[in-house]
Parts: sequence; C-alpha cells; structure tokens
Amino acid sequence: MGHLGHLKQEYADLVERLDAGPVGYPKPASEKAAFGWREILEILYTPEEAALAARLPLKPSGLGKIAAKLKLAPEELKPRLDRMADKGLVMDVVDPKTGKTRYLLSPPVVGFFEFSLMRAHDEIPRKKMAEALRAYTHGDETFAREAFGHETMIGRAMVHETAIGAAALPDVLPWERATELIEGARSLAVALCYCRHKAEHLGEQCDSEMDNCLSLDAGAEFIARRGFGWSIERSEALEILHRSREAGLVQIADNVQRRPSYLCNCCGCCCGQLQAINEYDLPAVNPSRFLAEADDETCVGCQRCSRACPIAAISMVPRRERTVRKNQMRPVVEEERCIGCGVCATACGKEAMRMRQRAEDPDVPLNSVDRVIRQSLERGRLGQLIFDGGESLGASFLGQAVDALCRLPGAERALASRQVRSRFLGFALGRTPGRR
Repeated sequence: MGHLGHLKQEYADLVERLDAGPVGYPKPASEKAAFGWREILEILYTPEEAALAARLPLKPSGLGKIAAKLKLAPEELKPRLDRMADKGLVMDVVDPKTGKTRYLLSPPVVGFFEFSLMRAHDEIPRKKMAEALRAYTHGDETFAREAFGHETMIGRAMVHETAIGAAALPDVLPWERATELIEGARSLAVALCYCRHKAEHLGEQCDSEMDNCLSLDAGAEFIARRGFGWSIERSEALEILHRSREAGLVQIADNVQRRPSYLCNCCGCCCGQLQAINEYDLPAVNPSRFLAEADDETCVGCQRCSRACPIAAISMVPRRERTVRKNQMRPVVEEERCIGCGVCATACGKEAMRMRQRAEDPDVPLNSVDRVIRQSLERGRLGQLIFDGGESLGASFLGQAVDALCRLPGAERALASRQVRSRFLGFALGRTPGRR
C-alpha cells in the first residue's frame, strides 16, 4: 500500500472520474504529496469499489438509471452502493417528499476526506489516514490550488451576530445569520470535526471543542443515517453556535444562499480552509459582507484582536502621539485578507473593534447547482458536468443549470458556451460510427 509506482487501473480510472467533478483530485508534483495521494485511495477504496466509483454519476441519480448504465440488476447494485455510502465514498440523498433515494459519487471535499475521519471508531486506520491526508494536502500546493485557487469558494464566512451593532443587525439577510440557518433547517446533526480529529491523530490538536461540526437538512440526514454523526434538536445546535462564538471560532457555511448543507465552527490552526489562507495565501473562504474596523479613540492597544484573528489579518503597528513618550500600538486590518468573521470584535474587551459593511458585497451562489456550475466553469469542466458521461441529469437539474448560466456575466456566459459546445462536439463525435 502507498507504493510510488503506477496506480492500478481501477484507481487511475477513479482519479479520472473525480477530476471531472467541480473539485477534483489532481496528482501532485512532489513525491511526498504523491505518496499521500495514492495512500488515501488505497485506504478508502478496494479495487472493486474504485472500479464501481469510476462509473458513478457526479450528480444525484436514481438507482434504476445507474443500474441500467452499468448493466447491473438494481438488487445487485444497491447493497454495493449502500456499503460504499457507509464508508462515505458514495452519498445517498433521500427526497423528503417522495422518499426516493438518489446516489452520487462523493467528491474529495466536501466529501470522502471529511467522512473518513468523522467517526471516532471505524475500520479505517485513522492515524495512517491522517498522515496520508496531511502528506497530500500539505506536501505541495496542488490540492490547495485545486480546491481554493479559484473564484468560487467551497465555504463562506458568517459574521458573528453578536459582533454586529444593533443598528446594522436588521440589514443582515437571513441566509447571512447562523441562527437563521439553524432555525430554518428541517433536520440537524452534529459530528466530530474532521479537521481536529485529523490533527489529534497527528499530535497537533488544539483545545477547541471536537463535537461541533453541524450539518443541515439532506446533509444532516445523510450524516445521521450513515453513522457519521447524530441527530440533534434545534436548541442543542443553537447552544453549539453560542459556545463556538464564545470560544472565538469562525463559523463557515456552505457557500450558497439557499439550503446550505453544513455549518462548521473552525479554528485557524486545524481548519483546512483557514490553513489554505495561512499557509498558501489563497482566498479560500468567501468573506461575509462585513469587514473589521478599529476605533482608534477607544482602542487601548491590548492586541486581543490581532491574537484572536484566525488568519493573521490584523497587525499591530506603532503610532506616535505628541503627549506620550512611548509609541502606542494600534491594529491595522488587511482588508483584502479579512473574511469578516467577527472573531476579533468578539475578542475585544473595549468594544473598539467593530464590523462595518463592505463597499461591495461578496458574490454568493444562489444554491448548490449555481455553485457547482461556477466551479466547473472556472476549472474548464462545465461540459463534463452538463453531459456527465453522456447521461441525462434530469430536467430539474438542467433547468436549474440553465438558470445559473443565465445569471452569469456576459464574458463568463460566452466561456460557458464554448465549454459546452466543445464537450457536445466531442460527445457527438464519440457516438459517430467509425470515429474515436
């Protein structure tokens, strides 16, 4: 396991399939990262599972459609998919109205990376998995740039509501409030924080709470159904939010306005998204609509805001005052780096750090289809997503996809058109007798 030779064909096919998704699984350049890249696959997937996963859809699809595509009987395929769902390699989504189940291939993030270490007890060798994940994601910048080096982010920061002044609070939109997300969810679940659990097995865990990774609606139902976490009441979820704010953690949600699937409570030392900012200087989190700002008249230079900032966006600089012999230390916020989480304002004991609205609102995708469309476009994979191996994704998805494409600016719409036309031409030529 973990050899440095060529991947077995089953794993090579799986990598190709994963790389067609909105966030792929690219082979890294360094030997250290490549070791982890191979090790992750071989820990999680048997060769048989890899071969099946390489043929699964990227978007939710019914059992009958998948079985027909794979030329398997549904009753033979279902237990195989269920076993893979128990490992987090496949996600099953149950429609709350119809009760019908659809399956899709889990992406690396948010997907099998997280699921691999969300349980305290599992058949997965956790220490080895943690080491492989660190080698791949920190051995070089390949995966960080794949996941976080594009315009549309996976997650978005949510400003601490307690850091917003009473006058500004009514202007905060419902989807910008963590409490509103919890209040509006039909189902809620909590699980071990994957990032801190990984850090624990590496001997690098901080003292932050471990059981505070929240999932909502379909995400929560999957987490609870497959044993990656457990269902909780609304009051318990709100209490987790409160404790996390008091602990100075960043609340990062699914980067969508409607029906987010998760809400994490993150620390700058363990969180993979915040690490991408700190280690690689990538804009890995879509910022909130707010920006930290210091009040020089109230500030006493205590440095609490600078020490609390999870991404080191606040520097303390000396300032001269005529009547004071020693320099006065004052915070300076790097606005391009600040994600607007409000942790600094919560930490300030003098109420000298406040949150003000940005001059320009960050662009947040409407829903998951909108986000996936944008991510695929930015990576040159829109045609692969739309056609998904030549299989129809259904009228509902295609209708939402058309809506998302119509909302794109003109230049991006033209790029999307070229990608789709290119993919369609390749698909058509592949279906033409005598053409390869």
